[in-house]
Amino acid sequence: MDIHTDFAIVGGSYAGMSAALQLARARRQVTVIDAGLRRNRFVDEAGSTSHGFLSRDGVAPAALWTQARTQLLQYPSVRWIGGQAEQARVLPSGELSLQVGGQLLVARRLLLATGVRDELPAVPGLAERWGHSVFHCPYCHGYEVGGGAIGVIAASPMAHHHAMMLPDWGPTTLFLNGVYAPTEADLADFARRGTQIEATPVQRIDGFADVVLADGRSIRMQGLFTQPRTSPASPLAQQLGCVLADGPMGPYVQVDAMQQTSVANVFACGDAARAAGSIALSVADGAMAGVAAHRASMF
Repeated sequence: MDIHTDFAIVGGSYAGMSAALQLARARRQVTVIDAGLRRNRFVDEAGSTSHGFLSRDGVAPAALWTQARTQLLQYPSVRWIGGQAEQARVLPSGELSLQVGGQLLVARRLLLATGVRDELPAVPGLAERWGHSVFHCPYCHGYEVGGGAIGVIAASPMAHHHAMMLPDWGPTTLFLNGVYAPTEADLADFARRGTQIEATPVQRIDGFADVVLADGRSIRMQGLFTQPRTSPASPLAQQLGCVLADGPMGPYVQVDAMQQTSVANVFACGDAARAAGSIALSVADGAMAGVAAHRASMF
């Protein structure tokens, strides 16, 4: 039997649940479809915690997620489906349909909170330390380096931003790794900020965050930052014909100030709909998307 719902939300992480909460509190039927692949699950696997979310600073991401889901499911109008949403399309009626397993779900409004995938640079030892001693967001994890030595492993021209920002968190070395060639103006900026430059290619990462170079030197760091290439974790936005924007880290779903996509009745929020994000920003985006989708059903 097909499932019919007022609002379908694809993605049960922070943005998706934040949107669902607004709609549940508006006493509307909400169906959340979640594949169980939070972007920051690697932080949990590393035994680390999340930061920068007011009142929940230093809490494990899984604990945040579990508490949020428990609270959300107290609302009787919320249905939670574990599984992968596939084959999205716009019906002639203007409703949206999704294949979830072998079942068809039809919704009046669709909210995409599908997140993104991170593609890390191919440096041996880097992926194994992702979320533990290798990060991408200074605001999320820079403080925990404790003012110690920070290495930036260049993976794209975005390394310039890391190299400029991270000296506020600790003495910073930019490892060019044959990927990024700074201009004379860039070098002057780095000198002003106190960022050191290392041009010898990186061979691998050892220990906690030790950078082993091609010439045999090993430079001990307290933490490492790099610039993953991101891409949508789900093809649903493309299937529906949503316009994508090309961000500095990769493509994301283009939305307006109310999280509305270019397709009628389709909203997007969280990392899937911004150039870069965090838990706090995802929760804010989700709240806006939920409110906007509800208002769109009335006006």
